[in-house]
Amino acid sequence: MGMKKLPYGNYLALPLLALLTLALLFGSAQLLKGLSFDLTDNRVHTLSDGTLKIIESINKPITLKLYYSETASRDLPQFRVYSQRVRELLEGISKKSKGKIIFRQIDPEPFSEAEEAAAGSGLQGIPLGNSGESVYFGLIGENSAGKTMLMPFIDPGKEAFLEYDLAKLLAGLNAEKPPVLAMMSSLLTGPSVNALTGQPSMGWVVDRKLAESYEVRRLPLDAAAIDADVDVLMLIHPKNIPDPTLYAIDQFVLRGGHLLVYVDPNAESDSINAYLPDGTPTTSASDLGPLFKAWGLEYDPRMVVLDSQNALQVGEANEVPQYHLEVLGLSKDYLNNKDMVTADLEKLNFSSAGSISATEQSPLKLEALVQSSTSSQLVDARIVKTAGNPPELLRKNFKPSGEAYVLAARFTGTLKSAFAEKSAPNQIMKSIKPAQIIIVADSDLLADRMWVVEQNILGSPVFDEISNNGDFAINLVDSLAGDPNLISLRTRTVSSRPFERIEKIQRSAELRYHDRQSQLQSDMEALNQKLSQIQGNNSASNITPLTAAQKAEIAKYQKQKNAIRSELRQVQRQLNTDIEDLLSRLKLINILLVPGLVVILAFAAGFRRMLRRRAMTHE
Repeated sequence: MGMKKLPYGNYLALPLLALLTLALLFGSAQLLKGLSFDLTDNRVHTLSDGTLKIIESINKPITLKLYYSETASRDLPQFRVYSQRVRELLEGISKKSKGKIIFRQIDPEPFSEAEEAAAGSGLQGIPLGNSGESVYFGLIGENSAGKTMLMPFIDPGKEAFLEYDLAKLLAGLNAEKPPVLAMMSSLLTGPSVNALTGQPSMGWVVDRKLAESYEVRRLPLDAAAIDADVDVLMLIHPKNIPDPTLYAIDQFVLRGGHLLVYVDPNAESDSINAYLPDGTPTTSASDLGPLFKAWGLEYDPRMVVLDSQNALQVGEANEVPQYHLEVLGLSKDYLNNKDMVTADLEKLNFSSAGSISATEQSPLKLEALVQSSTSSQLVDARIVKTAGNPPELLRKNFKPSGEAYVLAARFTGTLKSAFAEKSAPNQIMKSIKPAQIIIVADSDLLADRMWVVEQNILGSPVFDEISNNGDFAINLVDSLAGDPNLISLRTRTVSSRPFERIEKIQRSAELRYHDRQSQLQSDMEALNQKLSQIQGNNSASNITPLTAAQKAEIAKYQKQKNAIRSELRQVQRQLNTDIEDLLSRLKLINILLVPGLVVILAFAAGFRRMLRRRAMTHE
């Protein structure tokens, strides 16, 4: 029996099927090019409305040049992966601009003209990898008018800030001129020179960040006028402001200027100015008394807010950290999630803050931005200063009022002049535009120590943020400067997504640990004091040995001490066990859940196909 010949069509079936498959793949690649699905939480890979609005507002062509050392970073997978993310984001921005934004990627190979152009433009080449070659990963933006802005080095560790930084660069290139921010401060927040050492200081990190986006004008505390082109006036710890300056502030607000004030009942950053040259102590409180009174605002510069619910652990090196009721770490539960300034901030640190409110007769509408918990109390600032160390004094006398105090608020409304009796030429007596005022009852939150830790990397200072104080301060200015687009982006920049259950477990164990440790310290201090008394009764020349009772007491204490130490170790072991068990369950879900769903769907699809084939066969 000979082999049956197949029809010619069967010989052509496989090649035709292969060609059809290739055509489908090529066609789908073209049709679906640029199409993506963002299934991440908060849609972090999707351009936000703020970015889209900035792109729409661009009125002059912009060229973006991404310098990325693709060859030099071939052994650095973290850069290769992140460069793809940056490139896709820039391509998406260019596509949305409809030709107004041109994107180019350049590989600055060693000793090439591209490398010279990158270095000459101010981009930073970082020596990384085994080859020792400098890796460039920066962006240069230029508009048609020749204005240039750049991101010297795009840090993969700052991915959460990527879209904000790009949108900020685009907004800066599109703006005719930066907004004007006038600053009055009784604290040395900006660049200065130490009078004793002669060493220069770059100033606070917040000050430097604001100078990157705004034209900063520093005004003296006795300024008699505020220029008409000032967009935002920021007062930091305004102490002893003279009446002519208060009048200038009054007129600035009435003509439509936006005001940001950081008052403080106990400015710890003002300690260097604690005494006058003649030795007279000065106050570390600040106020805008006449203006606040005229505006119907209540703020007592003598009172500080204590909060047991949000107290932070503070301690010097080699000391056991203790909870300080005046040093507050406020989570998002105490921030206004409906205001763009605080909507997605995670944590703010305050220290010796005051309380601000509005009377029923005030013409201003109050919108709280930051509040304390109801486990709070107002106490005299002098008690806080006196308590200082140890903090047990504040905790011992603490009596919560059951009231939540406003630590920062936005005020809007129509005002009348606080100096109606002045009758000066061209005086404005009533708001031309509704007043826009933000008041924060703490100035220490701006200080570096409250929100950043400085590190030195490759000879340059790098600041790791431990809270969102800097974002908060910049958001406030951005809000008053009238650019909500950047604010909507900045609120997406917090990438930390902590495991809340893990934090609760750790917090509970730490509290138990701290309580036991405090008790152990108290017992030790009591014993040391008793031993000192016993030894004090003996002269240096006639030292009597310890009695049997004293030895027994010491032995008893040592036994208690060992028992407590054993309990502390057990608490720590239990803490680690709880966290490891929880992480194991999370890993199991992440590893098995998605593949399991895929397998189930595949079996379901295969079973359905089999049923269809059987049905067709029976037909």
